[in-house]
Amino acid sequence: MVAKRVLFSLGLLALFVLQGGGAYVGSGFVRTSGTHFVLDGRPFYSNGFNAYWLMLMASDPTQRYKVSSVLQQASDYGMSVVRTWAFSDGGSNPLQYSPGYYNENMFQGLDFVISEAKKHGVFLILSLVNNYADFGGRKQYVQWAKERGADVHWDNDFYWHEVVKGYYKNHVKTVLTRTNTMTGVAYKDDPTILAWELINEPRCDGDLSGKTVQNWIAEMAVYVKSIDGNHMLEVGLEGFYGESVPERKQFNPGYEVGTDYISNNKISEIDFATIHAYPDQWISGSDDAQMAFLRSWIQSHIDDAGATLGKPLMITEFGRKTERDSFYWAVYNMIYNSARAGGPCTGGLFWQMLAQGMDNFRDGYEIIFSESPSMASIISQQSHMIASLS
Repeated sequence: MVAKRVLFSLGLLALFVLQGGGAYVGSGFVRTSGTHFVLDGRPFYSNGFNAYWLMLMASDPTQRYKVSSVLQQASDYGMSVVRTWAFSDGGSNPLQYSPGYYNENMFQGLDFVISEAKKHGVFLILSLVNNYADFGGRKQYVQWAKERGADVHWDNDFYWHEVVKGYYKNHVKTVLTRTNTMTGVAYKDDPTILAWELINEPRCDGDLSGKTVQNWIAEMAVYVKSIDGNHMLEVGLEGFYGESVPERKQFNPGYEVGTDYISNNKISEIDFATIHAYPDQWISGSDDAQMAFLRSWIQSHIDDAGATLGKPLMITEFGRKTERDSFYWAVYNMIYNSARAGGPCTGGLFWQMLAQGMDNFRDGYEIIFSESPSMASIISQQSHMIASLS
């Protein structure tokens, strides 16, 4: 099987090079049509990765070569989508150092990321806030409100308190209406951006009914679309099932987080569904048990994206620390088989890609192509196979 995969991949790679190489080059915005993505009237299938650190590195001109390096590699290996942060709230190296006040050096770093992505024919998914305290997140927003006298007590106040929601909306407006200092194009008018993400991995342990997060998504999705009608929007969900279809909770890894894959994605302003996949974190037991969970997890969401939501699905994070070759092949085969059959799952983004010399960013999931030739080969093969469907 490996030999056949390599030969097939080499044939696709030759075709890819004859057609000009690199990633996608188009003049329009990626949009949805039923359960598919389209670009300039053609189906859009993708392979890519997460690199949350791009803006941070690009904020230092001496480190920008690392951004350029990974985006060049994305193009060289046929990858077309990169997901990254458009937030850094409070703390060290902030983008937003207090509500409504921004670090221009950091913003120019994000300008550089977008301009470099455009240069290399790569699209970006930009996430607007974190669920976790890393890079500020919900905790920092609530703390800002508390410092200004608001009656807030815990991180979940992020989802309902009007002052905190106002801070978030202001950040959304600031980012979406930003004019890139390097391209002269407003973010909301730049087709290099594939989509906005409301929040990375929303969770609300204080309301497992899902109503709190559902109401927040509905409100913020309308707000984003009121500013920017060009770009697609997704929530940032991990994919946990909730109370709207209780029988689907059998596919969860034994717990819930206050989100609802079905009801959250049914909101009309949400253009496509997302899931994450970390069986080594979510499932105890043997490798076989984790792989069995992975397959049922992905397949159930593919089925629901097509039959219930009628929207595309992208696996926007997946990773594993050990036995990665077989894990990646399992994920990639399910994506490719869905796409080839006309199904809704048409792309995946692994966690995470690093440039050389970024040891402080290692988390056990990182891939550096020069250190992982087998992974580089697998990723390249998937990129060219999925691109051939376009």
